[in-house]
Amino acid sequence: MKTIVYLHGFLSSPQSEKAQEALDYFSAHHPECRMVIPQLPNRPDKLREAMEALITQEKLAVGEGIAVIGSSMGGYLATWLVETCGGKGVLINPAVRPYELFQDYLGEHVNPYTQEKFELRQQDMTTIAALDTPSVRRASDYKVLLQTGDETLDYRQAEKKYQDSALTIEEGGDHRFVNFSDHLPSIAKFLLG
Repeated sequence: MKTIVYLHGFLSSPQSEKAQEALDYFSAHHPECRMVIPQLPNRPDKLREAMEALITQEKLAVGEGIAVIGSSMGGYLATWLVETCGGKGVLINPAVRPYELFQDYLGEHVNPYTQEKFELRQQDMTTIAALDTPSVRRASDYKVLLQTGDETLDYRQAEKKYQDSALTIEEGGDHRFVNFSDHLPSIAKFLLG
């Protein structure tokens, strides 16, 4: 049974709208697949541990390849996962250098889904940067969906990093990625093809 991993973004959860749309789609149209949507830690110092635990728990053996969908910060982590294990990744408005972006978000936060309170600290930027993959080995391993109206991230960073990948750039939209569900058939085709 093929496992599809969905990685949500910062201040999100497996209950996010996109995660649930993906789960519903794969359940209805690809029952031969199993979707795993882990609750990622809010605290950056727990991210590497969580990603390594995901590899172990889901038996995502290095070299066998994985299928992962990542949104925003989840796209950043999905890239690390594909570069670590091999496989294919679909990235939705992915963060490219979140350790720079988060400089504007230092301080206290509450995850609106889990109600967990945590602090984003300067030293967390080093932890996040340690998961960076400045370039990708095989551009063909990625399908990247971007919307120019993303109010959180500059889509041009992802456009440049993944320029040789399968890129879809839509005018307008927002960080959530408007009409995400319309792309699920092509996402499934890419991941399962």
